[in-house]
Amino acid sequence: MKGKIVLEEHWESPDFPAMGSHDFTDPDYFAKVQERLQEYEKRIEDMDKNGIRTSILSLTQPGIEGICDKKQAIELARRMNDHVSQYFLAKHPDRFKAFAALPMQDPEAAAKELKRAVEELGFVGALINGYSNIGDENTAQYLDEPRVWPFWEEVEKLGVPVYLHPRIPLPNQQRMYQGYEGLLGSAWGFGIETATHALRLMLSGLFDQYPDLTIILGHLGEGLPFTLPRVEHRLRHQRPETHGKHKQPVTEYLRRNFYLTTSGVFRTQALIDTMLEVGSDRILFSVDYPYESMEEISSWFDQCPISETDRQKIGYKNAARLFNF
Repeated sequence: MKGKIVLEEHWESPDFPAMGSHDFTDPDYFAKVQERLQEYEKRIEDMDKNGIRTSILSLTQPGIEGICDKKQAIELARRMNDHVSQYFLAKHPDRFKAFAALPMQDPEAAAKELKRAVEELGFVGALINGYSNIGDENTAQYLDEPRVWPFWEEVEKLGVPVYLHPRIPLPNQQRMYQGYEGLLGSAWGFGIETATHALRLMLSGLFDQYPDLTIILGHLGEGLPFTLPRVEHRLRHQRPETHGKHKQPVTEYLRRNFYLTTSGVFRTQALIDTMLEVGSDRILFSVDYPYESMEEISSWFDQCPISETDRQKIGYKNAARLFNF
């Protein structure tokens, strides 16, 4: 299929400070990933070979969220947004769009930077890498917390989506993974961390206060299409004060306020189940480049046994509508 749009596609500036550890990742694999994060010629070649028209770029995880110093986070977010605008978007405006990197350590500053990125740089939304470190690596701020709600008010006014991307669990919450560190990242820990974060947003009442918010989740919704019906079922028997101030069933928010992408997933059974749970109008094709292969996921998607109507919706029509392309 030609004309596909992808939107969990990562980049990194050469001067972006290295954060976190990848001791569980094969060094040869990671070296190739880092090389591809910083260039665009090979990226465009791969896009052309695999029928991808537009790639929406985002600063790779843990992004600005992993910076403990608030002032540094504010300054670096602005610099990274300027870099992707000048290095990628200005050179290939017909192929690249961008999500803003934001200093969520300061929600008011994040709202201002998002407004600048959208209105001045032409960005199409933001990507947030889960929780934000505040002061040290074991102190987190989550996006449902009251201090962050003025940021969400600005997001709704701007009318742009926010992509909620994974991060590794907090260091002091990693005891379960000891001896099995390969599970910490994209193999498992990413999904558990992000699904729980998305649940916090749903349970907090955020989408009742700001019903026009749109959140995007990768990896076919981090497992939520399969697990959320049981969450909803069991919450009926929990004391109301133990699961937030939400007014609607959690599956209602998933179907109304979320889009889910195929990033990093090429399993037909999982795609079909997701379509049954949320409908093909709420699913977006994505790759997760350069951590995943454009060829591997595109060849699967272009041939998987779904209708051509659904393939076109997921491949590019839903994204074109969401981003007004």
